[in-house]
Amino acid sequence: MSAILTRDELAQALGRAGEGDRAAFRRVYEATSAKLLGVTLRILADRQLAEDVLQDTYLTVWRKAGSFDATRASPITWLVTIARNRAIDRLRSGAAMRKSTPIDETVTVIADDAPSPAQALETGDDVRRLNDCLGQLDDRTGGAIRTAFIEGVTYDALAVRENVPLGTMKSWIRRGLMRLRMCLES
Repeated sequence: MSAILTRDELAQALGRAGEGDRAAFRRVYEATSAKLLGVTLRILADRQLAEDVLQDTYLTVWRKAGSFDATRASPITWLVTIARNRAIDRLRSGAAMRKSTPIDETVTVIADDAPSPAQALETGDDVRRLNDCLGQLDDRTGGAIRTAFIEGVTYDALAVRENVPLGTMKSWIRRGLMRLRMCLES
């Protein structure tokens, strides 16, 4: 059974976990593991592999919880980002058994009533600023960034979708992220 924590409670639990508090870490795990498993399953489409990545994710959270900064991101955004990055790293490493099931079809397999990572992002305080800055990017770049970082689609898959070379897609996203960073820092 997952515990429901508010944003502030989750941030406090992460802070205490960063100080070595195992009970606080357990609260973070119980409140977020179902959602993070959903993120890894959507990307990897293999439950065993997704569970392995989830374990790696929480090892990273345990080691880096002390570096979490609630002024820079919401706790769930921070956690989803770690899980997403770990899953994509595993996918890119070739360790994942690539299945032919499209990501859109795997959503029906995952029984998770909690909000999706995209919905969780939309409820955060920083979302308005992020959306404003994303809105300043051209549609192509903003769409590529949203698809890559919120939906977890790899650059390679994006390049195929847009019918452009992989290097071009990487350049679009890199330049877009640089503009996004400048906008968010101002």
